[in-house]
Amino acid sequence: MPLFRRRLLPGFSLTMGMTLGYLGVIVLLPIGAMLIKAAGMSLDGFLAATTGPRALATYGVTLLSAAEAVAFNGFAGLLFAWVLARYQFPGRNLLDALIDLPFAMPTAVAGLALAAAFAPNGWIGQYLDPLGIKIVHAQPGIAIAMAFTSLPFVVRSVQPVIEELEDEVEEAARTLGANEAQIFLKVVLPTLLPALIAGMSLAFARCLGEFGAIIFIAGNRPFETEITALLIFIRLEEYSFGAATAIATVVLAAAFVVMLVTNGVQAWQQRYLAKV
Repeated sequence: MPLFRRRLLPGFSLTMGMTLGYLGVIVLLPIGAMLIKAAGMSLDGFLAATTGPRALATYGVTLLSAAEAVAFNGFAGLLFAWVLARYQFPGRNLLDALIDLPFAMPTAVAGLALAAAFAPNGWIGQYLDPLGIKIVHAQPGIAIAMAFTSLPFVVRSVQPVIEELEDEVEEAARTLGANEAQIFLKVVLPTLLPALIAGMSLAFARCLGEFGAIIFIAGNRPFETEITALLIFIRLEEYSFGAATAIATVVLAAAFVVMLVTNGVQAWQQRYLAKV
C-alpha cells in the first residue's frame, strides 16, 4: 500500500495558499482599501453622502428596477432552463449560446442596442410609443437593461438541476394520481427552489452594480432615472472620493446582505428537503 495518494494538483498547503493569495489581491485588497477610505470619513460626512436626497432617490430607482428585473428573470430564466434541459429542437445549441451573450457582450454595446430597439422610432419602440409606453429615458428601460444583463445567472443556476432531475420521480407522482400542476408545485419546484433562489440573488447583486448597459437607455435624470452606480461615477468625476466610497460601501453592504440571506434560505431549504 502506498504511504500517500498521488494527486493531480499540488498539496493542500500550496493550493490553499495560492487561493487565499489570489482572493486577497484581487478581491479583498480593493474592498479593504475602499472600506478604509470610507472609515476615514466623519459620521456626519458619511451620512450626508449616503442619505442625501439625491442618493436616496438613486437607491429607490436602483432597487425598484432590480426587483422588477429579477422577478422577470425568475420566470423567464426558469422557462429558458426548462426548455434547454428537457427538449431537443432545431437551433437549440444556438439558443443555448445566446443565453451567455450578455456575459460576452460589452455592457455599453448592450445599452446602445437596447436604446436603439426601444427608442420611439426603434424596432420595438415604434409600436409602444403610440400606446404611451415610454422605455428609453424612463425607469422601465433601466429594468429591461438589468434583466438583459442578469438573465444568464438564473438560467445557468437552474439548468443543471433540471438536467439531473429523474423522470421516474415525476412518473411515480403521476401513478399516484397527481396532475401536471401538482407534480410541478409539489415535486419539481421544491427541488429547483434552492438553485432558483441562488440564481435570482446573483442576478439581483449584478443589477445593483450594473452601469454600462443602463446609462445609454436611462436618460440619467437626477431623482428620476439616475442609478446609484452612476452617482458613484459622478462623485468620482467631481473628485469627491469620500462620497463615492461611502455610497459604494452602501451598495457593497446591500449585496452582501442579499447573499447572506440567500445562503440562509438555501440552507433552510436543503434541511427541509432532507426531512421530506
